[in-house]
Amino acid sequence: MAEPGWEPEQSPQQPQEGPGRLPSEGSEPGGEPYRPQLQEPGAASEYQEGTEEASYEQHVPETNFSQAHTLGQESHQAQEVSMYQTYPLGTQEPRGAYQSYSERDHYHAYEHKHGPYLPHEPGYGLYQPGYSPYDDQTPDPEHRMLAFQNAKAYLLKSSVTSGLNLYDHLVNVLTKILDEQPTNPVDIFENISKDVKAAQFQKKMDTLRDEHEVLPSFDSAEMHRNLFLKTDGEGDEEQEEMGETPLPNVMETAFYFEQGGIGLSRDETYLIFLALKKLVSAQPIQTCRFWGRILGQEMNYIIAEVQYHEGEEEEETEEEEVMVEGEKRMEEVEDEEKEKGEPPKSTYKPPPVIPKEENGTGANKYVYFVCNEPGKPWVKLPPVTPAQIVCARKIKKFFTGRLDAPVVSFPPFPGNEANYLRAQIARISAGTHVSPLGYYQFTEEGDEDEEGGEGRDDCEENPEFEPLSAFEMVESLSTWVHHVPSILNQGRCVWFNPLQKPEEEEGEGEEEKDEVPDELQQEVGPPLLTPLSEDEGIQNIPAWTASVSTKLTPQYAVAILRSNRWPGAYAFACGTKFGNIYFGWGHKYSLGNHTPALPPPVQPEYPDGPEISEAADPTVEEELAFKAAREQKALESMEEEEEEEFEDEDDDDD
Repeated sequence: MAEPGWEPEQSPQQPQEGPGRLPSEGSEPGGEPYRPQLQEPGAASEYQEGTEEASYEQHVPETNFSQAHTLGQESHQAQEVSMYQTYPLGTQEPRGAYQSYSERDHYHAYEHKHGPYLPHEPGYGLYQPGYSPYDDQTPDPEHRMLAFQNAKAYLLKSSVTSGLNLYDHLVNVLTKILDEQPTNPVDIFENISKDVKAAQFQKKMDTLRDEHEVLPSFDSAEMHRNLFLKTDGEGDEEQEEMGETPLPNVMETAFYFEQGGIGLSRDETYLIFLALKKLVSAQPIQTCRFWGRILGQEMNYIIAEVQYHEGEEEEETEEEEVMVEGEKRMEEVEDEEKEKGEPPKSTYKPPPVIPKEENGTGANKYVYFVCNEPGKPWVKLPPVTPAQIVCARKIKKFFTGRLDAPVVSFPPFPGNEANYLRAQIARISAGTHVSPLGYYQFTEEGDEDEEGGEGRDDCEENPEFEPLSAFEMVESLSTWVHHVPSILNQGRCVWFNPLQKPEEEEGEGEEEKDEVPDELQQEVGPPLLTPLSEDEGIQNIPAWTASVSTKLTPQYAVAILRSNRWPGAYAFACGTKFGNIYFGWGHKYSLGNHTPALPPPVQPEYPDGPEISEAADPTVEEELAFKAAREQKALESMEEEEEEEFEDEDDDDD
């Protein structure tokens, strides 16, 4: 038996009431009320047998597919309306369960043609238990109106959280859709619902202006916009110095690295190119080069390697020396003030401080500028000191992208992230900047001054350089050389004797000077222009890996070199052109995990002895005895003083 609440289709067995319409359930062709009876399966009443054929002959030809679809649709709507109301048994008159319907047969034919419905299709569930549109019981109009009222009351329930109800919300959403008529409203229905909800909580009249949200893409576009604008004097300089310019051809270098699958996107490379152009126009730079990019956790560092003109760099050095001298004088004054009225200080003397190399020499030969993104201002990094390089070799820290961030490590790093970045740049440059053999040669002045070529840290381009083919550059690593001096364990490229006294004190301590060199041995690193074949690998991993960009067109191939000790360092060579670049985290490769250095051993305690041991407290008897003995000594001393006074008086009388 079907569930109550469904409105079945009108049976074609019943005569019509008027032309083209079906009669109501409670009427017969003769005007008498029609009362159907329940029958068992396979049985038929006399009335059905006599009237079924005549009913079909009169009404079936007039019924078309549109009428059947309308009847089925009304039945389905009646079921949806009455699903919230349950009707008691006996209130509705049942109908025959085995009456045939032309509309139903047509619907079944459509169903077989369509196939089974899927869960996402509208017809899914029509033939599930309790969901059939052909139930025999039809609700009364009163019950139908009650179902409508119950459903609307349910939709009008207000939310405890927002105070809105679903009925008004759906009305507002549908009204907005009909007014605006967007494309594909079903795809943005959720967004429209959110907008309608948000509009309920906004004030209708507000004197304050809305602060529109600025998208990150707009900020980046505004920042990059400055790269395409020319300054006042930039056009004149380009016309005057059209031939020679310190601005490097970054796009050409990026093209060669792109042959080996290395580099950034072309858009980002061009933005870096424009950023370097701004740097060259703002600073008195003699040479400029795109060094690479070091990755950070929050932001990255774009690094430019520059070299000032001869006069400009000396002024900066003088300012630094003045600052150092002022700090030394302040320290001397503080030491003199502390020495007055203070206990003696410890005789421990810390090891001498290794001075940094002068600007333009050694690890400070070049000056480095960094920025986080093209368009942001360039920031100059400070010179590197030997102590920072030595400490950077013992720690391993990720960069954050903020130059003022502290470097928390053990051993403690002497500086912030800007100093740590400068130390890593010096280490990477000393170990990975290479060039083809014969491209550089030693200067003539260095050959005359230094015997044997040791200690020469300067070289110049060879005008007679003859390039090798790409396959010859790849076959042997001896065709590549280091053109940047290596850094010693001391943290300098040129060894410094810490026990060497200044020239003023040389005359006073000549005897001590002869004994010192036996204790310290001068550090000697690999000479300049050393071939890569002499680089030490990491166990079974070679220090370098060479490859060719393509083997299909060897005459246009590019030799690519990749460093295994510093992942992210690359070099290329193609004819008379070569280049070095770095893209990485700024860390050296290690086989195992990084293990921080252990803290120094604990300082031993001061030796115990009777001088510092605490004495036991005396008992009460001992304190009384000590007090009595002290009083007795005081009495004896007073008696002796009285006797001496008497003797003096007797002498005066005599």
